[in-house]
Amino acid sequence: MTTQASAPAAAAAAAGFDRSALERAAPGLRERLREDASTRVLLVRGDAVELTDGTALRWRSAAEVPDDALWAFLGRDTHERALLMARVDADGLADGAWGSLRTVGGVLSADEADVLTTATSLARWLADSAYCPRCGAATEVENAGWSRRCVGCGAEHFPRTDPAVIVAVTSASAPARLLLGSNALWGANRFSCFAGFVEAGESAEAAVERELFEEAGVRVRDVQYQRSQSWPYPRSLMLGFRARAVADDEVRPDGDEIAAVRWFSRAEIGEALERGDWVAGGDGLLLPGSASIARRLIADWYAETA
Repeated sequence: MTTQASAPAAAAAAAGFDRSALERAAPGLRERLREDASTRVLLVRGDAVELTDGTALRWRSAAEVPDDALWAFLGRDTHERALLMARVDADGLADGAWGSLRTVGGVLSADEADVLTTATSLARWLADSAYCPRCGAATEVENAGWSRRCVGCGAEHFPRTDPAVIVAVTSASAPARLLLGSNALWGANRFSCFAGFVEAGESAEAAVERELFEEAGVRVRDVQYQRSQSWPYPRSLMLGFRARAVADDEVRPDGDEIAAVRWFSRAEIGEALERGDWVAGGDGLLLPGSASIARRLIADWYAETA
């Protein structure tokens, strides 16, 4: 799959808040923190979080949040204040401004983007794991929202993270050319890196080779890891790579998921990077969101070929 993720690449390495994992096992932690006036609560509704003016997270007091929300302990901020996530119904507290990781991740600070990613991932998992996948019985929340235990068979379940690879492919013979693909669901001028999930029993490097051959018909070599990024749609860890094509003329779209593949010159990439996010529309090549790992892989290649 090609990807249009717009989660901040900076959040991949930033420790924007203390997850304070050792605190999670304390009995009644969420309940105690909800009574603490200094506790800050981030609301999550579906895949969106509440914002102040579209550029910062909105934090509420616990008293402002409905009791039937799904609660989880996120950690502590730099002032040692507890941070809670509260997942509310789609029609709850709908008067504020809301934004998803895709739409606002690039404009948030790295610290807040890290919190947003964690809150969205945890809220989605808590909502989807109310029943045990082993026996079907109900599960109860434990570890301050970071695990669930089955009331039937006693199995303990944790949030899942599925590895996926995303790769920028360089030319076999011309270092200043980059291969990108256009998803069949996108507009004709939207291109991004190639991506896909790692299959059972497969290494990340093998997944890179398989995905590129399946989607773009190209064999690759010199597969090198670059960086990673959490992406909670649905629960992925994007492992970013760069690879080199064996032969430039092998490329062809699969005709199913990928509608077009094309070699772009460094000049074309540079113009697109200056143009901004593809959500802005307009003519010419449109690249992924300004803070996505896909865009970072492209921008890194562009900078290194200067």
